[in-house]
Amino acid sequence: MDRSIMTRPLLMAVGLLVTAAASAQADSDPARDPTKTEVWTPVPASVATPPGGAPSDAIVLFDGRDVSAWESEQGGRVPWSVADGALTVVPGSKGIRTRQRFCDIQLHVEWRSPLATKGFDGQDRGNSGIFLQELYELQVLDSYNNPTYANGQAASLYKQAMPLVNASRAPGEWQAYDIIWKAPRFSPGGGLTSPARITVLHNGVLVQDDTVLAGKTEYIGAPSYAPHACAPIYLQEHDSRVSYRNIWVREL
Repeated sequence: MDRSIMTRPLLMAVGLLVTAAASAQADSDPARDPTKTEVWTPVPASVATPPGGAPSDAIVLFDGRDVSAWESEQGGRVPWSVADGALTVVPGSKGIRTRQRFCDIQLHVEWRSPLATKGFDGQDRGNSGIFLQELYELQVLDSYNNPTYANGQAASLYKQAMPLVNASRAPGEWQAYDIIWKAPRFSPGGGLTSPARITVLHNGVLVQDDTVLAGKTEYIGAPSYAPHACAPIYLQEHDSRVSYRNIWVREL
């Protein structure tokens, strides 16, 4: 009898075992088995997002009527006017700040520069500002057909970073900023371990893309850091009747 005939079943059995082992190894390979890369827990919390409204997990800072979340920059009642769902700067009254302190946040702010522009140009037209942690200014300005220095126009990080594009609407029209703010970090000894970063959409258009700040806002001179903790959001009074509405924040 041919011995090769006797060994064929044995070789076939060995081959089947090798194939089975290879198949088992393939089944344990995440690249071959989609269930190996599925994560089921923890389940992300559900957040309601009503059209035109604040998310259900947001802190509403101004809903068109209630200013209890705010105070004057000097303490005490808010000196700005509230009418028709808007909070409007009263020139000469100083700025306002939130009573609550914040670090990392998602912030939504809608604002409107005055319709009347005659006699006002450059930095004198619709000037205000949103200060994150009271120190870092995102510029509010009427930049619709209104030339000024690029790192001082609307959606600039004042005197630090110009916006990627000018997405401004005409004066008198409501505009929106959607802001992701990452606060700076400091070591126990006061050294900077991580600078502040900001992403901004202006009217739905990306204008600051994870921009790194060199320090707090300065009108004259270079920005720099000094250690600080979480701090209020501050809205600037700059002699212009800028209005705000629909302000909410989510802590990150």
